Amino acid sequence: MSIKDSCYGSTPGAKGDKGGEDPQITREETGAPEMITETPRRTRILKTITAVATLFLLAVSLTHVFVVFLHVAPANSVSQRYNKQINAWVYPLFEQNWRLFAPNPESVNYRISARTMRTSADGTQQVSDWFDLSAVDDSAVRHSVFPSHTEQNMLRRAWSSYLELHGGDDQPHSRRAWMMQQYLSNISAQRVAAHRHGSFEDIQLRVTVRPVPTSAGGAGSRPAAAPAPDNTRYLPWWKATWKVAPYAG
Repeated sequence: MSIKDSCYGSTPGAKGDKGGEDPQITREETGAPEMITETPRRTRILKTITAVATLFLLAVSLTHVFVVFLHVAPANSVSQRYNKQINAWVYPLFEQNWRLFAPNPESVNYRISARTMRTSADGTQQVSDWFDLSAVDDSAVRHSVFPSHTEQNMLRRAWSSYLELHGGDDQPHSRRAWMMQQYLSNISAQRVAAHRHGSFEDIQLRVTVRPVPTSAGGAGSRPAAAPAPDNTRYLPWWKATWKVAPYAG
């Protein structure tokens, strides 16, 4: 042993020095091969799921745009051939109140009111006063900085669709007409319940149709016609279930 070795000792980790050797770490002990293999596999799976979801959403979006275009476009051979499928997709959630190249502005104002009926403990029926549902919608739109399109059009469009499907008869003659009757009844019942306390079993709607007056022309033109009288229609009493009753047609 040299003087240097005797003073400072042998170098750690030197060959032949068992005390200074680091224990050898194997791949099996660290699990490195499994980690290296598993990470790319998970990445490929996530990329595949993302790509499939993206393609699916893109296909649904393009289909929706195409079907709505066929619905609002003028009648053609494609829309007439697949009219049943188009209506099943559009109604009732994606209904459009306009037509491509042929706008359909409203010529009348609808004022919809509701009253409710409940049975008291002694068996007598109590009927409430009329509650103006249209006034509630107008107030919500007029006093809001960002008025809701739903609040402005939900009740009005529900009534327009009901009128289109029922006409002057309040009996539903198709499943869609029955569905729209349930929809109109549920909207009205929910809005009355939100503004009035107490329970009720039945609800009735009153719809007043008020024509939009025509504006007078300029000098020398004919005077504006006298406004037409209001037309009031009373709908039958409906059960206020807030749920969709089974179709009996």
